[in-house]
Amino acid sequence: MGLTGIQILGKLPKKNCKECGFPTCMAFAMKVAAGQAEITACPYVDPKVVEEIAEATAPPIRTVKLGGGDAIYSLGGETVLFRHERRFENPPLIGTIISSSMSGDEVDRRINLYKKLSWDRVGILLRPDVVYVEGANAPLVKRIREELPWCALVLAGDKGNLEECLKVCGDFKPLLYPAKGETEGFFELAKGKSVPLVISGDSLDEVVSLSQKALDAGLKDLVLDPGSKGVRELFEDLMIIRRSAIKTKFKPLGFPIITFPYRYTDDYLLEVSLASLLIPRYASIIILSQLSAGAVFNLLVERMNIYTDPQKPLVVEEGIYPVNGPDEYSPVTITCNFALTYFLVNGEIEGSRVPTWLLIKDTDGLSVLTAWAAGKFGADTIAEFVKKCGIAEKVKHRKLAIPGLLASIKGELEEELPDWEIIVGPREASGLPAFLRQLQEEIKAKVA
Repeated sequence: MGLTGIQILGKLPKKNCKECGFPTCMAFAMKVAAGQAEITACPYVDPKVVEEIAEATAPPIRTVKLGGGDAIYSLGGETVLFRHERRFENPPLIGTIISSSMSGDEVDRRINLYKKLSWDRVGILLRPDVVYVEGANAPLVKRIREELPWCALVLAGDKGNLEECLKVCGDFKPLLYPAKGETEGFFELAKGKSVPLVISGDSLDEVVSLSQKALDAGLKDLVLDPGSKGVRELFEDLMIIRRSAIKTKFKPLGFPIITFPYRYTDDYLLEVSLASLLIPRYASIIILSQLSAGAVFNLLVERMNIYTDPQKPLVVEEGIYPVNGPDEYSPVTITCNFALTYFLVNGEIEGSRVPTWLLIKDTDGLSVLTAWAAGKFGADTIAEFVKKCGIAEKVKHRKLAIPGLLASIKGELEEELPDWEIIVGPREASGLPAFLRQLQEEIKAKVA
């Protein structure tokens, strides 16, 4: 049971110094109790109290950190069974195997795939972010660290080689994966180097037993591999682990989970389908047999959608977006920064092949009509944005297309922007290609 704000306040020095970033110790204590602030933000709290509060307020699925520097990843930290109850916290890492037994050409191919497979979606960089290094040795790990510095590492191999790999990693924390039957032999190494350890077994019962032994040995950062024998057993084990941690606070199972979908099928399509089911149920690391652009992109987009806070709309950054290589005589159109609207509009413009300047106005993630009703996408706000964004310096014409749903503000907007001709566009994004082609012809005709 977590501590309440009042209980945490009782353990604070009550200086009201504001150095934690909050106006009072009471406000700080309430934020710590709600999981919205770290107790370490208080510079005067006793270290023993820090440890006590951190343990008492820790989520039922422990947060385990991998990596270092600019590439720190958090696993676990979950507090609910279902996303609609609150939100899922830390998205699973997705990647593939690079093995010391592979040929040099295959290692090169896989490393190059990691470099190539990246997409920018709503300002979020999507790319595979973990490497499972099978038969890990120091030269291979050093190369991966140098060429894929953003990737978390799962190192599988014998104890001697992994000790050398840890020296190569330095302050960068990998996840150690001992061979089955050798887990207990890694307790001292993982504890001494302060790196997380995978607990694996032939059954969930064996994993529980080993996890308890690891806890008794003083290890705190663990990741579980339940060793499920089939797809049905895998999902049963995942549900048992999450329910045991969330509902009964059973500590031996209160850790993130690593999964290997390829263990259950030789069909890559089925493997990827299984991976897509593991994202919401409840994998923290998903290792694929290989990477392909189509599979990875779809998994990363699903991950982004599932792990987006449902109470916060997905938005696009305000600004000018050039589509299809526009020039000074290309059409100019504007819409809101609600991500779904942006993708629909941008997709239709790209499909039209008409070079276009797409203006994105910050509407706090509200759709066109909702933003208009809330006063965030009216004539005055649009006019202010058009004046300050710099589009006037990029084009020699003065034609601005607005969404068809905002036809009623045309006159008012023309008063706010007297130098611009306001053109009402289609009500649906699907009408943009024909509309933009016609607008482009009108601009060219006027210039000619």
